[in-house]
Amino acid sequence: MEFAPEMLELGKRARAAARRLAFANTELKNRALCAIAAALPPATAEILAANEEDVRAAAANGLAPSLLNRLTLTAASIREIAAAAEAVADLPDPVGGGEFWTRPNGLQIEKTRVPLGVIAVIYEARPNVTVDAAVLCLKSGNACILRGGSEAYRSNLVLSRLIGAAAEKAGLPPGCVQTLPDGDRRYAEQLMRLRPYVDVLIPRGGAALIQNVVQNAAVPVIETGAGVCHAFVDAAADMEKALRVVLNAKTNKPGVCNALETLLVHRAAAAVFLPRLAAELRAAGVETRGCPETQALIPDAAAATEEDWRTEYNALVLSVRVVADLDEALAHIERYGTKHSEVILTEDYAAARRFLRETDAAAVYVNASTRFTDGGRFGFGAEIGISTQKLHTRGPMGLAELTTIKYVIYGDGQTV
Repeated sequence: MEFAPEMLELGKRARAAARRLAFANTELKNRALCAIAAALPPATAEILAANEEDVRAAAANGLAPSLLNRLTLTAASIREIAAAAEAVADLPDPVGGGEFWTRPNGLQIEKTRVPLGVIAVIYEARPNVTVDAAVLCLKSGNACILRGGSEAYRSNLVLSRLIGAAAEKAGLPPGCVQTLPDGDRRYAEQLMRLRPYVDVLIPRGGAALIQNVVQNAAVPVIETGAGVCHAFVDAAADMEKALRVVLNAKTNKPGVCNALETLLVHRAAAAVFLPRLAAELRAAGVETRGCPETQALIPDAAAATEEDWRTEYNALVLSVRVVADLDEALAHIERYGTKHSEVILTEDYAAARRFLRETDAAAVYVNASTRFTDGGRFGFGAEIGISTQKLHTRGPMGLAELTTIKYVIYGDGQTV
């Protein structure tokens, strides 16, 4: 691929910044993050003006209401974004020494954590990700190149400029935070293949975005986000507990990747559980789509199609299927799951243990909402995404997951 001169320059600046960031001490990085947090609230009027233009254009272009909601900023949300940036400064620095041991020949080996280098992040209509990604990359010693959705281009441009200026004023190198020259798709395509300068690419968004990146990137990719999450209500479930967990997982925040999308119910529990659940779902404004057995128990449920079982709705829609047993539930999850988050609701210890052992996902739960799959709720403080693959990391990606391993060996003339 032939790269535009401005893309090559952007890559060179990022690489030069990454070399200096790798040696930045914790105090300097924290000072920069606090400066970024402090720069945002005074610029609220400028940020909101750009965001209003983005929202107006996106609405005119027919952007889905759920995405419009993610795109929209307020004075309160800007304060929250700034507070989240400052909170990252309080987290432990992931870069530095770790394990240390001595071999019989006297070699002293230290296993340390070092930054990945240059991280590119491609994401959809969520301007807050611009700040989240930047501060996480900087705290872990990485330079970043950001490409938000074209719908949020004006918002992201203002935010990235404020971030970069504050970071540089605090002493971090120029080019530590950059965005693509404009929203042109060709720049995103070039970023995916900017192999001499980009060490890893992280896509954040829906399945279509992630698959586009995976299929077209020439740099290493960490898949994140796509979440067709399942809950299985076993015959031995505590019905009150199951009802509470299912409702929370579906309705607490339906537009996120750890929200529940498909409910599987053991045939022995369906006649009692589903009519009770249906009343609660109706009250919460949830549309139900189900198999024939589900429709018999929930008369107003629409018929679920094959596509429904594969769909991440990110909306108040729930697919429901009655299954014969745990075997059928596991088979359904294996066929349609995205390896994000899965939960069994049961008081049967053996069933729970088998579900945990046989379900292939980043997070597997017993009697708890899938909404807990989150860096903050796991105690990591923050995250850049939820990895659904097995290399180089899996699950919520906090600061440690934005680093890699380096072995430092001290010798005194030893030879093999």
